Amino acid sequence: MEYRSLGNTGLKVSVAGLGCGGNSRLGLGRGASFDDCVAVVRTAVDLGVNFLDTAEAYGTEEIVGAAVRSYDRDRLVISTKAIFKADADTSETVTRRVEAALKRLGLDYVDVFHFHAVHPNAYEYHRDVLAPALARLKEQGKVRHIGITETGPRDPEQKMLARAIQEDPWEVAMLAYSLMNQGARRAIFPVSQRRGVGTLLMFVVRNIFSNASYRRDVFAKLVEQGQLDASILSDGDPLGFLVADGVAASITDAAYRYARHEQGVDVVLFGTGNKAHVQENVDSILRSPLPPPVIERLHALFGRLTGVGLDLPGPVKTS
Repeated sequence: MEYRSLGNTGLKVSVAGLGCGGNSRLGLGRGASFDDCVAVVRTAVDLGVNFLDTAEAYGTEEIVGAAVRSYDRDRLVISTKAIFKADADTSETVTRRVEAALKRLGLDYVDVFHFHAVHPNAYEYHRDVLAPALARLKEQGKVRHIGITETGPRDPEQKMLARAIQEDPWEVAMLAYSLMNQGARRAIFPVSQRRGVGTLLMFVVRNIFSNASYRRDVFAKLVEQGQLDASILSDGDPLGFLVADGVAASITDAAYRYARHEQGVDVVLFGTGNKAHVQENVDSILRSPLPPPVIERLHALFGRLTGVGLDLPGPVKTS
């Protein structure tokens, strides 16, 4: 495993981080048992993954808590999140929800607590009204660092995060980034690096990379909308060049490698409910960068697309 600093937090984190939500939710999404889900977490940790990200909304905090009791707490960096409503929730709500999360996790503190999926219209309320409560919890040692996550599907232009990374108190940001959704390369990473904001990537691999029929539908629609030239459909799979001549083991492998080696990226989150897939995902994230000509082609083809591949968890419909 490779480790790096998470912005200016002082935390050393694995470049591969286990995301405990998404469709899989460690296996809960397909009906796996509690113990089987715990085993997925432990498989990741045993491979050197020390960054674990969960959330109240995922329903996996108890699983993470059970899994990490087998390890030295100082080795692990644990992140959780909660969704708050602007003009409804208060600082007292924040305190209660953080303490409830700690109880579910069975921990005295979390390394990062995020406001989860903050919409641009709700940003100022979170910053001005709710964030001071997290600052007080940080003073009490219950939260080590304060984070914020965007709502990619509902804010594809990353308007909220573009503001947040320039302001206090945010120390860590979670954002959508992939080879089909490259906006952060221009709008987010230059600023986050300058200000020392740690970055956690979500939506790195979604159905557009793993489901060929869904991918065909998405590309056909992009051509129909005039966002891509029709010639991209002429040679079969529009992303087939990523696996041609052994460039990558799979399109998913290429997607992980593209994101992991982008300047300004600290942690690439992956999610799964399958222990074997944990190894596969970690292997991809640790592989070498894609060849420069391939990266240049990805930038030229898809660099101006916005919001592609940001499908929410759930069943995929294809034509």
